[in-house]
Amino acid sequence: MRNIPSYPALIAVLLTTTLLAFVASILIGPTELGFRDLVTAIFGENPSMTTMIIGEIRLPRAILGLLIGSTLGLTGASLQGYLRNPLAEPGVIGVSTAAALGAVLAIYTGLSSSVPLALPVMAIGGSLIAVLILRALAGSGSILTLILAGVAISSLGGALTSLVLNLSPNPFASLEIIFWLLGSITDRSMNHVWLAAPFIISGWVLLVLSARALDILSLGEETAISLGINMERTQLFIIFGTAISVGAATAVSGVIGFVGLVVPHILRPWVNYSPSRLLLASALGGATLLLSADVLVRLITPGTELKLGVVTAFFGAPFFLHLILKTKATFNT
Repeated sequence: MRNIPSYPALIAVLLTTTLLAFVASILIGPTELGFRDLVTAIFGENPSMTTMIIGEIRLPRAILGLLIGSTLGLTGASLQGYLRNPLAEPGVIGVSTAAALGAVLAIYTGLSSSVPLALPVMAIGGSLIAVLILRALAGSGSILTLILAGVAISSLGGALTSLVLNLSPNPFASLEIIFWLLGSITDRSMNHVWLAAPFIISGWVLLVLSARALDILSLGEETAISLGINMERTQLFIIFGTAISVGAATAVSGVIGFVGLVVPHILRPWVNYSPSRLLLASALGGATLLLSADVLVRLITPGTELKLGVVTAFFGAPFFLHLILKTKATFNT
């Protein structure tokens, strides 16, 4: 029988790994830096090249990795708890694709250049529409219904994105959109952090407010209603929290999938299958995973970095297939 550590001990371990991954994200790169360089950049009085590298390149990238990874882990755990479905995740069910479509439209129309807020707002709008459609089609349906609804949303979002690329008169703009869609936090600045962070944190607040309802929902919707859970309010918190945070994250990073699927599934036994406890654990686990993956792409191909979304898909897709086979075996027994 597995020895499950206490919840505070688990959170302490996850906080430590997240901090280590965050520091590694700042120190590792084409220009070698040590911990002393980091301390000097933070507390030193005279600006230097090291200070510029850390403050203008490495630090924004690390902060975005922390914010986006936490968002993907948190929203994955929230959706799985709300839909009571272990395969629910923003990328798998089409929310990230719809958010990417909204962001692509903002880039294509030039709104993102003239009005910077148009990028996250349109991405949030796309993800919100996707979550509402998903809830209408498969909110209380089977796993197969959820997957099919997610495939339909992803396919439609992908087709509309391809249409935008096909109609783009500027091949350089099309190439920029294609690279952006692969998912990355390279070459991001503090402007991207300030643009996305308020929306992301607002979404977190809504999702955390639904924690108690998710615990009771695990007993069934009728039981939750009989115990005084306001299902309409819970639904709004989950829908808007997911849409706002995923939309803002996708607006600055592109599509990064499978983090919200893998992390909650791995950590769920370690929180004794408690949906509310899984939220914080998945947020920290998602941040650790994304920061570690971002460090990995710098080490594998230091000259031309792999896109972060490609790396997460490479590891996440086999894991997704494993979950489907495991679920199928469970239903057949």
